[in-house]
Amino acid sequence: MLSAPETLTEEEQEELRRELTKVEEEIQTLSQVLAAKEKHLAELKRKLGISSLQEFKQNIAKGWQDVTATNAYKKTSETLSQAGQKASAAFSSVGSVITKKLEDVKLQAFSHSFSIRSIQHSISMPAMRNSPTFKSFEEKVENLKSKVGGAKPAGGDFGEVLNSTANATSTMTTEPPPEQMTESP
Repeated sequence: MLSAPETLTEEEQEELRRELTKVEEEIQTLSQVLAAKEKHLAELKRKLGISSLQEFKQNIAKGWQDVTATNAYKKTSETLSQAGQKASAAFSSVGSVITKKLEDVKLQAFSHSFSIRSIQHSISMPAMRNSPTFKSFEEKVENLKSKVGGAKPAGGDFGEVLNSTANATSTMTTEPPPEQMTESP
């Protein structure tokens, strides 16, 4: 490649100008031929009923087919497939473990839900014992206990209160109320 036109002789410069003109004419001729060919192509497609949308779809399908044929696509597809299988297996095993743990918790909760020991333990918790709801419930049980079972010293644990209330309730159903036992004048 020449760096400056001064190094060329007048004759060489003239030769290059002629060649430049010739190349420009060839390009113009090729552009005209290309335009004529594109016009002929469009006419043939119109006669065959090939629309731009159909052509676009065919180009997309061909492009996708070319992409899927590459080694990179095949390797990536295999890797993703293996990763998906491993992830699926991992999620399945995690799901099984969680399901098993939930079943264990459910069984433990059910088996302990009716035991008096667990009730006594949970009620003896300080936060619960000092709550207003518990105190209100405790007062109602004490009132019921004193009405049904007579006066007994206050206190005792909740299990005793429940047992005495249960006993008092069962005796109420077998004995007539005190009002019916007294004679009417």
